[in-house]
Amino acid sequence: MLELIRHIQKSDPARPTVFEVILAYSGFHAVGMHRVSHFLWGMKLKALARLWAHLCRFFTGIEIHPGAVIGKNLFIDHGMGVVIGETSVIGDNVTMYHGVTLGGKGGSEKPVKRHPTIRDDVIIGSGAQVLGNIVIAKGAKVGANAVVIGDVPEGCTVVGNPARLVKREKNDKGKAYGMPAHLIDPVSEAIDELLADVKILKEKAGIQ
Repeated sequence: MLELIRHIQKSDPARPTVFEVILAYSGFHAVGMHRVSHFLWGMKLKALARLWAHLCRFFTGIEIHPGAVIGKNLFIDHGMGVVIGETSVIGDNVTMYHGVTLGGKGGSEKPVKRHPTIRDDVIIGSGAQVLGNIVIAKGAKVGANAVVIGDVPEGCTVVGNPARLVKREKNDKGKAYGMPAHLIDPVSEAIDELLADVKILKEKAGIQ
């Protein structure tokens, strides 16, 4: 947990002290409590694990199913309203903001993987919904309020509902909430080009 504290201090622009993280960061509390519930889940003490996870939600506003697999240094910033489903798998150094859901797209009678896999170094913006057995590859970014129902390639950024890939400048590490510093929306770019062509045609035709 000391490694997680240092990671939060490094990742949060507010640069909190150690005691701030320990006493006042709900994401830190939720990850710590999940370690316990996940252990109990692995020991087949499922009712006790669910009770502990329920207490975690009560105290932090963050709901993490005991069956979810979480790697090192998950930073849940602000945290309220985050939901992480049973078969979710989260890699190392992932950052997610409030209101994020890692959810399924429907029930199944068989014990199949229903929730997303989030690889290392991913950023998921506030309010984003990542749904189904999909993979968000290493270093990808999911913009705030995006609805993602398909795989996201390594290092790419997706925004919107439904989520779509956007261009970003090379070496652009992006900003908070999964938004790149210089976002180029290909749809808006195409519309701008069409409008420019229309303007040229109108000028040639003498139309005001």
